[in-house]
Formats: sequence, structure tokens, C-alpha cells
Amino acid sequence: MKPNGNSGLATGRAVVLFDGTCKLCNGWATFIISQDREHRLTLAAVQSPEGQALLKWAGLPQDQFNTIVLVENDRCYVRSDAMFKILARLPARWHWLLIARVFPRVLRDWLYDKIALNRYKLFGRYDACRLPAADHPGRFLNKNALNNR
Repeated sequence: MKPNGNSGLATGRAVVLFDGTCKLCNGWATFIISQDREHRLTLAAVQSPEGQALLKWAGLPQDQFNTIVLVENDRCYVRSDAMFKILARLPARWHWLLIARVFPRVLRDWLYDKIALNRYKLFGRYDACRLPAADHPGRFLNKNALNNR
């Protein structure tokens, strides 16, 4: 989707918004950090001020976090579209997973929603957002990266 206005991010910068209390989502964020050695993706928990600002800009709920979000070039991708955009930015060894795009979006997003709505029950949750680890410098969005917010 293309929200109105400017996201405040530099052109070409891609930010992954994830639920910081969800163990599955944190696992995905850790996977992204470990695989994205070229730092093509920046992360932000949806509960962070930066995450909240981008959710507001995108017109997405700021109190319900049922999807991963990718923001890049003033566009916003959610659910399976976000997952495919993220996978495309990872090393080529993960690109084989993009074949799942052959399935209709309605089917992909139905499956995504089933997992998302049950993620706490299936994988658990943290009491609070995990803080970035010391070995993750520059991987998380900070307020200075949002020049118009």
C-alpha cells in the first residue's frame, strides 16, 4: 500500500517493523540480523516510538500487532507481501522461498493470519520488548533516522 505523504525515511532505506514481545517475531528479527550481512534492512519494534510513528504514517493500528511490516521508498508492505520483500533482500540462498509467491495472496495471507493470531499461544511472548543486543549496532531504527517525524 502507498500511504499519503513521506515516511520520513531516507530513500532506499528499508525498515522491518515487528512485535517486540512476540518470541516468533523476535526469532525472525534475529534471523534477519544474522543473514543480512550487508545491512539492507533496519529493524524496529512496533512498540517503540519509531515503530509507532511509522505505523501511524502507514495508517495501521498502533495497538494491535498482527502483521510484520516492511516500509521502503514511502511504501508499506504487510503480511506475506512483507515477508517476500524481506526474503528478496536476504542473500540468494534464501530466494528459493520466493516460489511461494505463486500462491494467491488471499491464500498466503489467510495462512499468515492464522499463524499471527496464534503466535503467542504457539511460540510464547516476552513480558517486555527485548532490547537490541550489543552485537547489533546500527541494526535498529532510532529517532534520528526519521527526519520528518
